[in-house]
Amino acid sequence: MDQAQEPIPTGDDDVLDSYSQTVMRVAAAVTPHVAAIEMTAKRGNGRVRVGAGSAVLFTQDGYLLTNSHVVAGTRHGFAAFGDGSRMDLELVGADPLSDLAVVHGSRSKVPPAEFGAAETLRVGQLVVAVGNPLGLAGSVTAGVVSGLGRAIPVWSGGNRRVIEDVIQTDAALNPGNSGGALADTHARIVGINTAVAGAGLGLAIPINATTRRIISALLSDGRVRRAYLGLVSTPIQLNPRAVIRSGRREGLRIVEVLPGSPADKAGLSAGDIIVTAGGRPVSNAESLQRLLFSDAIGEPLDVAVLRDGTELHLTAVPEEMTGNGPA
Repeated sequence: MDQAQEPIPTGDDDVLDSYSQTVMRVAAAVTPHVAAIEMTAKRGNGRVRVGAGSAVLFTQDGYLLTNSHVVAGTRHGFAAFGDGSRMDLELVGADPLSDLAVVHGSRSKVPPAEFGAAETLRVGQLVVAVGNPLGLAGSVTAGVVSGLGRAIPVWSGGNRRVIEDVIQTDAALNPGNSGGALADTHARIVGINTAVAGAGLGLAIPINATTRRIISALLSDGRVRRAYLGLVSTPIQLNPRAVIRSGRREGLRIVEVLPGSPADKAGLSAGDIIVTAGGRPVSNAESLQRLLFSDAIGEPLDVAVLRDGTELHLTAVPEEMTGNGPA
């Protein structure tokens, strides 16, 4: 009787080990920088919790980055780190349109996280999401980047708004992970996770040139004056005819125009493809966002779109974004 032969190694275990080791290494490096936060408000004779999630320490002197919807319109709370340290928090500023907020505590014993550049991300790239929900320190999920440059409409307090330029991943998130870190394989923070669109959806606000400008404005002024167009879009590659007609290879397809918004008043419609705005090429949500800060409020903006094979130039007048955005 022949002896049974041992299975021939396929290398799959080595691949899995490599994947696991990468995720574990990133999780170990990032988790100390991610705090659980609880925001409270005075009610009656005491304080009650009105918002909770995660936050990322990004300066040694106690500034943390989280989601705007986590702070829930409050000004005070506390942060708890995985090493057991705690600090009281005060809201510095929040920007509902980007779903980012900055809170400040005391000087931390924990070193700050290192920011990366979301501009370098590619679809299919491995990313690790690290949150710190209260009672569940170091919640980790991993996945790949499944989409870039997304813009999503969300409801907040009965109002409709659009969060621009989000990163979509298949790393599942739950509400307690909101405000946590999305890290690349070098343990650099490339996004701030948001579960505002629903539990289980892997979405993150990118750390890029635009969000760095938002963070700077929150630190200096406590708010971001922003212009608002009111459209939901997705980046696309133009077909050969459109490339010849417009001289551009990429554009933004409008998925939805919010009723009564500046985009609606300008005549922009779902299905239009934006190729330039203000004479500048538009290929993703960030390239449009760069044009929509305070200096654009009330100023006519030329928007070139492709519609039914024809290039049209429409004029939109961005309005200032206030509160949670126009209804």
